[in-house]
Amino acid sequence: MPLAVEPTLDLLSRGAQFLIAIGSVPVRPEIFPFDHPKIYDSDTILDIEGLPGKMAAIGAGVIGSEYACTFAALGTEVHILDGRDALLPFLDAEVSCALAGMMERSGIVFHWKEQVRTWVPAASGGVALSLLSGGTLNVDAVLVAAGRKSNVVTLNLGAAGVAAGEHGVIAVDEFCRTNVRHISAAGDVIGFPALASTSMQQARLAVRHACGTDLMCSSSNLLPTGVYTIPEVSMAGHTEESPVRDGVGYIVGRAPYSSSARGRIIGDSDGFLKLLFQRHDMKLLGVHAIGEQATELIHVGLMALLTGSGAELFDEACFNIPTLGALYKVATLDAMTNGAARSQLSKPNEVLVLAGTRSQIRSCAAPAIWPNWEC
Repeated sequence: MPLAVEPTLDLLSRGAQFLIAIGSVPVRPEIFPFDHPKIYDSDTILDIEGLPGKMAAIGAGVIGSEYACTFAALGTEVHILDGRDALLPFLDAEVSCALAGMMERSGIVFHWKEQVRTWVPAASGGVALSLLSGGTLNVDAVLVAAGRKSNVVTLNLGAAGVAAGEHGVIAVDEFCRTNVRHISAAGDVIGFPALASTSMQQARLAVRHACGTDLMCSSSNLLPTGVYTIPEVSMAGHTEESPVRDGVGYIVGRAPYSSSARGRIIGDSDGFLKLLFQRHDMKLLGVHAIGEQATELIHVGLMALLTGSGAELFDEACFNIPTLGALYKVATLDAMTNGAARSQLSKPNEVLVLAGTRSQIRSCAAPAIWPNWEC
């Protein structure tokens, strides 16, 4: 039987090394009464007893977007409200823009640069939200996905000298050690990306280092990101904004799912794979995928990143057909073609693939390759 410990119980633990990995809890803005039967956070939404006809998701982060896609797929009219102007801004901007377009085509309505000012019970039994823009949104249910905070309230970290920042996030070094070197932390308590996969990897790194078994090289800190929206999105390595910001010459290669027999078999005409290569040696910098099984597809690129490989690996490798994995060869050949054309530019560092602000970014080739893709 597991040991149940009351949060108010004082415990004294002794040890040479400690690992803090107690997860997180939803942030609950004071404006919302979470005892109301139609207002949920990202945990209590799992207890909903029926599908609402119309739902407002407050927050366009990972959790809010994933739930929004799920409810939309089940037939709910979903409205997402967010104070920002871009979806999941940690993603490559082109992928973020493509995902927003696909979600909109599934029926999801975005309200950008918007916030809830007040709420009142609606006559229909739902909730009426008064917005900062002056509008009103009447819904049957509200999902508040305003982020999560470290579950460290009861730990009394100060007594151990461990510093915690905003939302209880604990700062750590490359070995997941806190400012108190014999105390490590991993997972949601150290903040982004706060995924199950990355949390496990962080804990393994922390434990190995604490036990003096430093078998993991620095490349182990290269972690993939998977977002289970509909469609899935995944990435590893640099986004296209990184080399632009750092002034690094790069080449982009793309492969639409529609160019793959497997993509056509599974009926995904909108997904695509995007690879970023360092221009002077064609070393892989980043890999991005959106579409069916994107979180599986990303692992091929992740292995290449971990081994410092580049275009030659994908060009020479033989991929099974039909598979989505074969898109790596297609995207690589596209990058090599783009590189040959780009070498003729009078300004070798000129960027061809970005135009305008983040919310306006488009691929120059996108209209021709993906006619249904809109930004």
